[in-house]
Formats: sequence, structure tokens, C-alpha cells
Amino acid sequence: MTPAEPSFTFVPGAGGSPVILHVPHSAREIPPDVRRGIVLDGPALERELDHITDAHTAEIAEAAARRAGVTPWRFVNRLSRLVVDPERFPDEREEMLSAGMGAVYTRTTHRGVLRGADADPEPLIERYFRPYAAAMTEAVGERLAAVGRAVIIDVHSYPTGPLPYELHGEGPRPPVCLGTDAFHTPPELLAAAREAFGTIGETGLDSPFGGTYVPLAYYGTDPRVCALMVEIRRDTYMSEPGGPAGPGLTRLAEALAELVDAVSG
Repeated sequence: MTPAEPSFTFVPGAGGSPVILHVPHSAREIPPDVRRGIVLDGPALERELDHITDAHTAEIAEAAARRAGVTPWRFVNRLSRLVVDPERFPDEREEMLSAGMGAVYTRTTHRGVLRGADADPEPLIERYFRPYAAAMTEAVGERLAAVGRAVIIDVHSYPTGPLPYELHGEGPRPPVCLGTDAFHTPPELLAAAREAFGTIGETGLDSPFGGTYVPLAYYGTDPRVCALMVEIRRDTYMSEPGGPAGPGLTRLAEALAELVDAVSG
């Protein structure tokens, strides 16, 4: 991937769909010049990618889009979150800075060194984070202009057991965790998600991960933008930490498609 290529893919959906499936953490790709700033050797980096990547979530979103009666739009990160994490605040507002995992990570999932202490995050933020954020803002704006509302469904996964980097890993770890926001997650969206994912198993709220992703231009100010984070426990669909997907992937895609259709009308 050259610098001229976008670090994301935006796949169009139905013109009347308000739904954007956002998949920020599914990729493993790291450009060579970014790789040189990471201190891990090859095997250690592969192990870290196994732990930190939300493996197969892009496939879940794609399969759900094919099954949905009203095709959602998909915004998919093409690069590993070890390049930049597009869902973090790029400044001191970010809670995960305390774990070395702001917009540009300096620590690993096991709190080891990922980048040197003197690494400057700004070049990566400028090159990758800001264009990604601008494109996602534009995508939401297009849905608002087309249908008068936008529904962002974040598709994530998380490990069965807590990893050392987690700040809130002591809480419940249900098969499906629904991350919410007091302003952007209306009760009807949450109810639709609970019903759709009820076939997978218990659904929980905001544990071990909470909150939603909304572009800052709309965050906390525009109620037409609704958002929900779907965190899927990895043992429901894959071999951990970084193994192949199993039959659970199809069931999850069907559940996600049901949610998409429930909120598309």
C-alpha cells in the first residue's frame, strides 16, 4: 500500500439505507515504513497481531451485508490498528493513553514495548488518522443528506479471557457485548440488537468494553446519528487467539443482518 492509497475501503449500500457497518480493527497489514518503527521481531509481532486483531470481523460484516434485505454501507479499515487506531481520541482525552494505547500505540496487549518512548505519533496521525476520520465524517454526512439519519454499527471482537492491557477486564464477558452511548444509542436500537443477537447467547452492556464510535463533528450534538458497538466474544466463532473462523461466523452474520434490517426502515 502506497501513501496515495486510502487506508480504508468504503463499500456502497442501498441508497435508502441509513446503516454504516464500521469495521476498524479487522486487518493485519502494516506498511513497511511503519513496521520499521515497531520494535518487536517478526514472531513477536505475529503473536501481537493475533491478540490485538478483531479477526474475521470484516467477513462477518460482508456476509451480513449480503444477507440483509436492505444492503448497508460498509466502512472497513484496511490497516492494522497497530498503525493507528481510528477509534481513539488523538489527544489527552483518550483513556487508553494510560495503557500506551492512544491513537498510536506504544505498548502491546501484554504491556510490553511496541514503539520506543521517543516515537512521535504525529506523522502517523496526520497520514492515516485524520484522513480516515474525515472520510467517516463524510460518509455519515452523506447518509444524513440522503435519508435524514445515520446508524453506525461498530463490528468488533474480543478475547474470551482478559488481556493485561484491558482497563476494565474484571467485569462480565458475555458472548455479545453491546457498547452504548447515552446520547447516540436510543432504546429501540438497543432492543433490536438484543433481539437479533439473542440467538447467539447472552448479551451484556458495556462490559468488558463500552461506548460507541461517532465522528466528532456529530458527537454529542446530532441526535440523527445513532450508534452501537457490537463486541463479539471470539470463542463464539473462531479459534483463539488468531486462528480460523468456524461455523459460528455464519450465525453471527445472520444475527447482524437481522439487526441491520430491523433499524433500516
